[in-house]
Formats: sequence, C-alpha cells, structure tokens
Amino acid sequence: MPEYPANPQPAWRPSHPGALLREDVLPALRLTVTDAARTLGISRQTLHAILAERAAVTPAMALRLAKLCGGGPEIWLRMQMAHDLWQAERDLAPELARIPTLHAA
Repeated sequence: MPEYPANPQPAWRPSHPGALLREDVLPALRLTVTDAARTLGISRQTLHAILAERAAVTPAMALRLAKLCGGGPEIWLRMQMAHDLWQAERDLAPELARIPTLHAA
C-alpha cells in the first residue's frame, strides 16, 4: 500500500526564527540588539546567536519573544521545529533510507 505523508517537507529551507526577528520584528519595533536583549532579560550575545541563526529558539526564549511581540510562543517554536526537521531530514537521508517502515499486523 502506498504511503502519503500528511505534511510533506517543503523543497526549500524553512526560515530560522532568528531571520524573522532580524529582518522584520526588531526593525518594526525599532529595537537595537542591545535594547531587545535588555528588554528580554538575556545577554546580547545570546540574542545575537539567534539572530545569526547559530542558536535555536528554546521554549523559554519563545515565551520571552511572545511576551515582547504579543501572540503566543507556539509560532516561534513551530518555526524552529520546521527549520530543524527540514535540516535533519537532509542530514540523515542516507541513514533513513536504510531503515524499513514496519506495519502492525
């Protein structure tokens, strides 16, 4: 029986949440990295790592960003998850191809 994925991965790399922060959110809020970090209660280096897409948005950071921007933390976590899953799928493709899909009897 053929398998049809419920939510196929996109062919393009989903945006890292740091890119959204860097390109859209902080400029719209007229916040510098230093001011945003101070407002979020984190170090400037921590925020810069996220903006440079070298660090992931954690649940704690998602809560901070949701409080700063309004809305919920889920959007930040979903963006991070989509980005991470896309990358992992490509990194693990050879290994995943060797793992059979088992079906319950």
